[in-house]
Amino acid sequence: MQKIRKGDKVVMLAGKDKGRTGEVLQVLPKEDRAVVRGINVVKRHQRQTQTQEAGIISKEASVHLSNVSIIDKDGKPTRVGFKVVDGKKVRVAKRSGEVIDG
Repeated sequence: MQKIRKGDKVVMLAGKDKGRTGEVLQVLPKEDRAVVRGINVVKRHQRQTQTQEAGIISKEASVHLSNVSIIDKDGKPTRVGFKVVDGKKVRVAKRSGEVIDG
């Protein structure tokens, strides 16, 4: 089970976007990376195809999972733990102790 999943609200802990928040669009577990909306935006040159126009486009590049942290209910970053509740393994915020719904 992953500590950070698609749809989670996360905050950047390091890098040029430190302190900024966004939603996880995609998690790449084999590379330990995640793509976050509005974070680590890079410009790429796009060749023209039948469906897409040519030009320079901005898109999100992946960031390492160690540089992002889930946002707790009070808006601050928290670490994630696991607990068994009603026979199910669930994610728990270390800061508040609350179950993270996902």
